[in-house]
Amino acid sequence: MTIEENQIQFTESQSRNRRLARSTVLVMVAFGLAKAISLAQTFIIAEQVGVGKEWDTFVTANRVPELIFTLISGGALAHAFIPIFAGYLAQGKTERAWRTATHVINTLFSVTFLVSVLVFIFAEPIAASVAPGFDNSGIQQTAELMRILLISTLIFSVSGISMGILNSHNHFLLPALAPIMFDLGILFGVIFLLKPMGVHGIALGAVLGAAMHFGIQVPGLIHYKARWWPELGLRDPVLWKVIRLMLPRVAGLGVFSFNFLVMNNIASRLGAGAISALDWGWRLMQIPETLIGTAMGTVIFPTLAALSELGDESGKRDAMAGALRFILVATIPAAIGLIVVGPSLIRMLERGAFDASASVLVYSTLRFFALGLVVHSALEIVARSFYADKDTFTPLLAALGGAAINLALSFILSDMANAERYTILNNFTLVDLSPTLTLVRGNVGGLALANTLGVMFEVSFLLVLLQRRWHGIAERALAQTTVKALAASLIMALAISVIDLVWVQLGLHMRGFAFIVAEIGLKAGAGLVVFVVMATALRMGEINELRNLLLRRKPAVQEATV
Repeated sequence: MTIEENQIQFTESQSRNRRLARSTVLVMVAFGLAKAISLAQTFIIAEQVGVGKEWDTFVTANRVPELIFTLISGGALAHAFIPIFAGYLAQGKTERAWRTATHVINTLFSVTFLVSVLVFIFAEPIAASVAPGFDNSGIQQTAELMRILLISTLIFSVSGISMGILNSHNHFLLPALAPIMFDLGILFGVIFLLKPMGVHGIALGAVLGAAMHFGIQVPGLIHYKARWWPELGLRDPVLWKVIRLMLPRVAGLGVFSFNFLVMNNIASRLGAGAISALDWGWRLMQIPETLIGTAMGTVIFPTLAALSELGDESGKRDAMAGALRFILVATIPAAIGLIVVGPSLIRMLERGAFDASASVLVYSTLRFFALGLVVHSALEIVARSFYADKDTFTPLLAALGGAAINLALSFILSDMANAERYTILNNFTLVDLSPTLTLVRGNVGGLALANTLGVMFEVSFLLVLLQRRWHGIAERALAQTTVKALAASLIMALAISVIDLVWVQLGLHMRGFAFIVAEIGLKAGAGLVVFVVMATALRMGEINELRNLLLRRKPAVQEATV
C-alpha cells in the first residue's frame, strides 16, 4: 500500500469517526432530554408512590408487555431488518425495500396482536405466576395494568420498525426524539392522572406516549416516500430471511427478559418494596447506560453493517475499537461516580418519600448495577459487531452462558437464610436496619450483582471470539484505555469523598432539597474536572481525539510507511 493510499484510508477513517461522533452526540442529547423527562417522572412517582406495593404491581405488570415487544418486534428486529433493508436501498431497489418493510410490519403486528389477546384473557394467572408473593388484590391490580399496557405494545410493534427504517437512511434525529415523546406521555399521566387514578394513570400515560412515539416518526417516513401494501407476504423469501436472522436474537433477548422475570419472582418473596428497589436501581443505572452505550450502539451499527458488507475488516476493527474505547472512557468514571454519589442521588430522588430501609434497599441495588454499567454499555457495541456480520447465533450462546450465571447467582446471592444486616454510609451517617427487617427482605442487592456478573461473562466471551474472528480488536489500546480510565476515576472518587466529608462537617447535608441538588452538582462538576485533568496527565489520547472530533478539528495526517 502506497503512502497516498494510506493517507486516503486514514482520511476516510477520520471522516467516518467525525461523522459518527457528531451523530452520537446528537443521539446522546436527545436521549439526555428523554432521561431528564424520565427523571421528572421519577421525582413525582417517588414522592407520591414511593417504594411499596402499588409501584411493585406496576413494575410487574410492565414486564410481560415489555417481553412481548422485546421478543416479537423489539431490538431483535432492528438487528435483522436494518442490514437487509439498507442493502436494498444501497442497490437502488427502493420498491423491493419498501415491500420487505411492509411484509415485516404487517406480519409482526399480526403476531403481536394475537399474543396480546391471549395475555389479555389470561392476565390474572400470568400475574400470579410472575409475582407469586403478591396477595389477591396485588395480583388483580397487576392484571388490570397489564391489560392497559398491552395497547402500547401494539403501537410499538409498528413504531419500532419505523425507527429501523429511518436509521437505515442514516436519519437519527426523529428516532432519537421518539423516546422523548414516549416519556412526555408518561409524564402527562404522572402529573395529571396519577392522583385521581393511581398507577392506572401512569399506564394510560404510557399508551399516550407510545402513540406519540410513532407519531413523531411519521414525517420522516413521508419524507423518504414510505410505501405500504395490505398484504402479509408470507410467501416472500426475504421476510423469512429476516425472521431467521431474528430468531437467535429473539432468543437472546428472551433470555435477558426471562432473567428479569426470575429476579422479579425472587424479589417478590423478599418483602414489600424489594421489587421497587430493584427497579429504582436499574432505572438509575440505565440513565448513563442509555446516554453512552445505547447512543453509541445505535449510531455505530449501520456503519459496521456497511463495512461488513464491503468486507472491510480493518475498517470494522477501527470503528468497533474506537467505539469501545469511547465506552470505557465514559462509563468507568460514570460507574464509580454512581457508587460514590449514589446515597445523595437517592436522597434527591425520594425527597423524604423513602424511609431509611427503603433508601438502603435502593442503594444496595444501585451500587451493584453501577458496577455493571461498563459491561452493559460495552455489550451494545460488541454484540452489534456480530450482528453486522449477520451472525445472530454467537451472541445467543454468550447470552445463554451469561443467563446461567445470572440465574444461579440470583438464588445464591439473594438467599434469605443468609441475609446480611445492612449498614451503609449515607453521607457519613450510619443507617442500621433491624435484623428482623433484613431477614424478611433478604439480600436484594445480590440480584443486581448476579446480573452484573452474568453480563460480564457475556461480554468477555464475545470479545475473545471477536478477537480471533477479526484478527485483533486493538486489544492493547483497549487495555491501556481501561487502566488509565480506572486510575483517573479512582482519583476522581477520592476527590468526591473529600467534598462529601467537608459537606458533612459543615452540616450542609442536613439542609433542604436545594442543598442536595447543589451537593450533587458540586460533586459531579468537581469529579468531571478531576477526571479530565488526570486523564490528560496520564496522556489518554481519547480525550484529545474526542475534543478534536467534536470541534471538527483535522489532525495532521501522519506519514505512513509503504
